Amino acid sequence: MQRLAMDLRMLSRELSLYLEHQVRVGFFGSGVGLSLILGFSVAYACYYLSSIAKKPQLVTGGESFSRFLQDHCPVVTETYYPTVWCWESRGQTLLRPFITSKPPVQYRNELIKTADGGQISLDWFDNDSSKCYMDASTRPTILLLPGLTGTSKESYILHMIHLCEELGYRMLLLNYLGRIGSKTPLMAAATFSVGWNTFACSESLEKPLNWLLFNYYLTTCLQSSVNKHRHMFVKQIDMDHVMKAKSIREFDKRFTSVMFGYRTIDDYYTDASPNRRLKSVGIPVLCLNSVDDVFSPSHAIPVETAKQNPNVALVLTSHGGHIGFLEGIWPRQSTYMDRVFKQFVQAMVEHGHELCNM
Repeated sequence: MQRLAMDLRMLSRELSLYLEHQVRVGFFGSGVGLSLILGFSVAYACYYLSSIAKKPQLVTGGESFSRFLQDHCPVVTETYYPTVWCWESRGQTLLRPFITSKPPVQYRNELIKTADGGQISLDWFDNDSSKCYMDASTRPTILLLPGLTGTSKESYILHMIHLCEELGYRMLLLNYLGRIGSKTPLMAAATFSVGWNTFACSESLEKPLNWLLFNYYLTTCLQSSVNKHRHMFVKQIDMDHVMKAKSIREFDKRFTSVMFGYRTIDDYYTDASPNRRLKSVGIPVLCLNSVDDVFSPSHAIPVETAKQNPNVALVLTSHGGHIGFLEGIWPRQSTYMDRVFKQFVQAMVEHGHELCNM
């Protein structure tokens, strides 16, 4: 019995050595391993090029705007190649804040006191070193409105400022833009990853995985921002109830809709949905969205409405997530969204007059 056990141990050892040798020599030395790696790479490349990398869909309500974009903002008609190892919507959305660089920006802050005792904070990037527009009075000004819980320190904001610095423009960051109507001084506008239908956005973000990855975190950010000024709201709002909200919808029902005088959360969400106002847009507006954005579901993108307004252009990519649009092997310096922003802003500043003549 002892001899049998010894023989089995020896056989096991010899078999182990044999298998190690065969795997090491046969798998790689004979080229089988290399063939499998190459085969997988070719298959993945074919899948990526046929199903992932695609030209965006350009939806416009007028031929003039479409021709203008093709001539001066060609990136909207070029194939978008998402980062090969990170093209899924949630991955793009989550990685963008961490993987993209944050160019240094020096702001000039301006505080404006309002009649009701509040104040408005404006962050200016004056770009006084501009060589193209040395006279500040004629220097083009780009207004930036960060998204929900966004600030002037967001990486995508810093990238946009850096791009405008290259073009010689100055920038102003603010969190609210009032409605002026037909007398607006704005020449044009661009939106990125807009949630067109607030009901659809909320429903999408309440799906289990999206709630876990995005909804709960954003809810805590909103709670933190209002809790800093808790003393200003306690007479009007039950702040303890607000701080127990577990989703954006619950926060909006308990705080936002009440704060702004809406009768119900549905009334607020109806009024807050941009798709209702798209048909009345009176200046050129470029809207970049990804159809895989969990914050703005593809079925809620107002394609048919955009086709009825000659001032609107939707640029819809197959991938890109929410404010992601990563591209390249290591997408640290630039994104597809950055390129769209730069080309469109430059096109409107330098060639915007052509739209009037088309």
